[in-house]
Parts: sequence; C-alpha cells; structure tokens
Amino acid sequence: MTEMVFGVVPVLAAVLTGLFAGLFLAFSMAVMPGLARAGDQAMVEAMQGINTAILNPLFALVFVGAPVAALGSLALFLASGAHVSAAWAGAALVLLVVTVVVTFTVNVPRNNALERAGAAERIKDPAAARAAFEPVWVRWNHLRSLASVAALACSVVALVTG
Repeated sequence: MTEMVFGVVPVLAAVLTGLFAGLFLAFSMAVMPGLARAGDQAMVEAMQGINTAILNPLFALVFVGAPVAALGSLALFLASGAHVSAAWAGAALVLLVVTVVVTFTVNVPRNNALERAGAAERIKDPAAARAAFEPVWVRWNHLRSLASVAALACSVVALVTG
C-alpha cells in the first residue's frame, strides 16, 4: 500500500499540474487572443460567461488538487529520503502557490469588477469596462501560464528523479 501511495501521488501531482498549466496556457494562447478580436460588448459578455462557467467542481479539483498533490509529493519525497525529487517537488509547489496568489490578488478581483459592471448589454461604456479589465488580466495570466508550466516541468523532473 505504501509503495502505491509513493507511486500514485507524484503522478497525480504531475497530471493535475499539467491540467492546471494547460488551463492558463489555453487562455494565453487562444481564449484571450480570440476575445481580443471581438467587439467590446462581446468580449465583456464572453468573459462574464467564462467567469461563471469556470466555477465548477472539475475546475475546483484541478485548482486545489494540483497544489495539494504537489505538497503530498514533497512530503513523500522527504519521508523517503529522495531529496533531489523533494527539491523539485518543492519548486513545483512554490510555483503553484505563486499562480494561486496571482489568481486571487489580480485576476479574480478583475473578474469580480467585470461582473459588478452589470450585464454586458446594459453597460454604458463597454470599452471602458474592457480597458479596466483586459490589459492587466492578460498580462498577469501570462505570468500564471509561465509559472504553472514551470511547475509542471518541476513536477515531472521530481517524478523521474524519484
């Protein structure tokens, strides 16, 4: 049973971290560039819809599960004396925490402000709502993408050196 836990947790950490990174990278590579081509009202409406739709159990599993699994990997690697793997798992955990902190301090507050602006079709100046949201949100999402992809690389290195 112990061997199974030692085998499953690091793999789970890598898989969940991959899903975590893929989500933010998809926004950086396709979603936001696609929405950049939309009109102001359409972009605001789409982001409001995305911000509502993303709050679901699968997102919660990935968003909470990746750091928890990384922490579990770190603990298991430390307990087994696999210090090199523990260092990589620790780096992955730090990068995931950075991503979560950026999400809650930058991206979520902008999502909430966009929601408070009201229904897209009723916003008097959708260009202003967009301008207050998009540039900062996108810039920090790129940081989340880089940090989470680096976390994935660290998770995989921890897994293969363990």
